[in-house]
Parts: sequence; C-alpha cells; structure tokens
Amino acid sequence: MKVSIITAVYNNRTYISDAIESVLAQDYEQLEYIVIDGGSTDGTLEVIRQYENKISVLVSEPDRGLYDALNKGLKLATGDVIGFLHADDMYAKPTAVSQIVETFQLQGCDTAYSDLLYVEAEDTAKIVRYWQAAAYTEDSFLKGWMPPHPTFFVKREIYQRYGSYKTDMRISADYELMLRLLHKHHVSTAYLPEITVKMRTGGVSNASLLSRWKANMEDRMAWEVNNLKPYFYTLYAKPFSKLLQYFKRPPVRTLHTHEDFATI
Repeated sequence: MKVSIITAVYNNRTYISDAIESVLAQDYEQLEYIVIDGGSTDGTLEVIRQYENKISVLVSEPDRGLYDALNKGLKLATGDVIGFLHADDMYAKPTAVSQIVETFQLQGCDTAYSDLLYVEAEDTAKIVRYWQAAAYTEDSFLKGWMPPHPTFFVKREIYQRYGSYKTDMRISADYELMLRLLHKHHVSTAYLPEITVKMRTGGVSNASLLSRWKANMEDRMAWEVNNLKPYFYTLYAKPFSKLLQYFKRPPVRTLHTHEDFATI
C-alpha cells in the first residue's frame, strides 16, 4: 500500500523543517512526499530545497489559500492512501504512518484517523491539549464530533468518487469534507487509539473570537451544502468538546515513545 503525504506551506521557514523531517523519519518505505509551496517570499523555499532530493514532488507557485494547495496535492498524489501534514505540525513518532497503514489493512476501511496533541509553538514537549478522537458512530457528527484532520487518511479512490476540498470555505473545508465522507456518504472508517501527530497551537480557526465565529458559520454552511440537518445543539457542542480537551492528559506510555522522536 503506497501512501502519499502532502504538506502545504506559505511563508513558514521557522517550522517547515520540523514537518519535513518528521515525514522523512517515518519507517514506512512506500511513501510519496509532496510539498506544495504557495510562492513563499521569506526563505521557506530555500529551507525546503535542502531536502529536495528526498521529496517526491515539490511545487512552488501562488495559490488561492490552504485548501486550494491541498487540492493541488491531491491531483498530484499517486498513493493508494493520502494524508496531510500541515507545515506547523509533525508526526509524533516514526511509526505513525506504518500504524495507520496497519489499521487500513486490518480493518479493511476506506478512511482512518487517530489522536492528536496540541503543543506549544516554541516548546513542542509542552502539551496544551489532548485531542482523543474516540471511535466513530453514526451520530457522532450530530453530537459535535469530528476527527483531527491531520490524522485523517483517505484512500485516493474515495477522493475521486466524492470530491476534494471546497475552496470557497476558508476555515472549515476540512470539517465539511469529513462530514461529507463519513456522515453523508457513510464511507467506512477506523479509529487508531494512538497519538500520531503533534500540532502547534495558533491555527487560523482558533486565532481569535472572530475567527472562531467565522469557523462556526462555515460549520453551519457545511451542513447546508450537503443537505444535512444538524441537531439544534450540534454546532454549539463542537467548540465545547474542544474545551474539554484541555482537561485530558495523554497516556504516560505514549509520551515515553515521543521522547526518542524528539531528537530527529
């Protein structure tokens, strides 16, 4: 099973090397790595080119935002399974991709996802939030649930069948896509109860109250464009579930496995 990993980046020379190195450190051999740079002007491209001989595809040109860049990557991907790792993020351990592949093989699923840690931007050893995704059920989205997007892997044939990201959404296109695949089209999925990704805090959808309000409006739009009807509390339960993540702590055994990876 060939896996394609796509990283989209624009003017992020500070952290892009962490993302790239965490992909290159994966122990899974059948890996295609695609980097889509939006025409960075801060030296990001120069950092990326240091790894160019280990990157399968590198594109650097202006785009129309994050989800347009991810769609470009989807068109270039040749893997059986596709995942995304954003420029601020990193895989939590070298076995992350191989564990996802094993989940696909054992469960016979079309999509799979896992758990995620939010960490401080400057000190990724400091945990801010623990996103324990939990197993999916048919009413999960109605209860405000969604899987962590950077941990969400999808078979390429599923994108070909049901489409990619809607670029008219600036914040919640990932939510809309997962809602469309899992809740609307009932694409099969499996949950891997392991932390596979570390995400730095400070993302666009959580940057301010205004951003959070815009994200909530786009969440509502995600249901409407798919002709789906949420419960009256669905869109309020979603941000509330994120607040609960601040009070959860990851298993100690998982944290120990991360220590070795921190040297990469």
